[in-house]
Amino acid sequence: MTPSFSPYLVNEPFGDPGLYVEVRWAKRALLFDLGANENLSPTRLLRCTHVFVSHTHMDHFIGFDRLLRIALGRGKSLYLYGPPGLIDNVAGKLRGYTWNLVDGYPLSLYVTEFHADAIYAAAFHATDGFVLQGQTPIGHPRVHGAREGIFPILEEPMFTVRAVALNHRIPSFGYVLEEQFHVNVKKERLHEAGLPVGSWLKEVKQYLWEGKPDDFWFTATLFFEHRREERRFRLGDVKERFVTITRGQKIAYVVDCRYDPDNERKIVELAKEADLFYCEAPYLHRDVDKAQERYHLTAKQAGLLARKAGVRELVVFHFSPRYTGMGDLLYEEAQEAFRGVVRSEVTVTESHE
Repeated sequence: MTPSFSPYLVNEPFGDPGLYVEVRWAKRALLFDLGANENLSPTRLLRCTHVFVSHTHMDHFIGFDRLLRIALGRGKSLYLYGPPGLIDNVAGKLRGYTWNLVDGYPLSLYVTEFHADAIYAAAFHATDGFVLQGQTPIGHPRVHGAREGIFPILEEPMFTVRAVALNHRIPSFGYVLEEQFHVNVKKERLHEAGLPVGSWLKEVKQYLWEGKPDDFWFTATLFFEHRREERRFRLGDVKERFVTITRGQKIAYVVDCRYDPDNERKIVELAKEADLFYCEAPYLHRDVDKAQERYHLTAKQAGLLARKAGVRELVVFHFSPRYTGMGDLLYEEAQEAFRGVVRSEVTVTESHE
C-alpha cells in the first residue's frame, strides 16, 4: 500500500525544526514550522499551500522570508495557521521590506490565528503592497467539541489538521495530520477489466472522501495506449471491484513544550495511535532540570509520551547543540523509553555546555 503522505524533516536533528509533508496524489505539500529551510528546493517550497506554525521563536519562523521570496511573482495563495500573535508577526515581517514594485504580483497570504476563545483571520495581497486586510474574528476554535483542548485547524475531504496549545511559557502548537481513510487501487483488477490507471482514479478517491453515495454516477476520461474514451461509472461498483478502503494515515508533530501533567494529557491524546510521531528531544534526561527550566522535553520524556500514546514509530529531533556529536545518545534514550527498556543510569561527568 502506497501511503498518501510522504513526510520528512527539513533539517538534520540539530538544525531548525520543520516537517515537510508531500501529499502524493495532489502534487502539493504541507509544511509544519518555518525554521531555516535552505534544504528545501524552490520547487518543493512552491508545492506548499498550507503552513502550520507552532510558535514564532526565531528557529521556528526565520524561514518565512525565504518562502515569501520564492513565492513572489507566482500566481498562488499561501495559507498560514498558528497561535495568538501570528498575524502581527507576519505583518511585522512584511513591514520590514519595501513593496513599491509588486503591484502586478499575484501572491496572496492568508493568516489565521487561534485563541482560546476566538479565531482571527487576515489577508495580505502583493497587489496592495501587503497592507494588512482584516484581522477580524471569524469563529470559535472549540465549536466542534474539542477533546483535551484539541481543535480543528483545516478540514478537507481527504484529511484534517488539528492543533493543541502546549505550554512553552507561551502557547506552542502541536499538530496532527490525519487522513480520513486510505483508498488503495487494485491495479490487477483494473487490468483484468481492461481499464487503465490514470487521473480518473484520483477523481474516484475524491468522490469517496467527499462521501458521495454508492449510486452516484460520474463520467471519467480514460486514456488507453492509442485512444481516449469517455465512460460512465457507478461509484459503488468501482468501490466494490477496484478499491480497498483502510485506516487513514496519522502523523503528529510536537515541539517546544515541557513535561507537565497538562502537556502530557494533551500530547498523548493528540498523538494517540499515530503512525508517525515527530517529537522534539533537545535534552538528555540527566539534564532534566535544565529541560524543565527551558520548557523543553528530554529524549526520555519524548519516548514516554510516544509509548503512552501508542504510536507506531517515534522520530526525535530538535537536539540541543550542547550534545553535538552525541546524537546517538539522544536517539537511544528516546527509543529505550518508547520500547519500555529499563537500564541503569550511566553517570557522565564530562560537561557539554
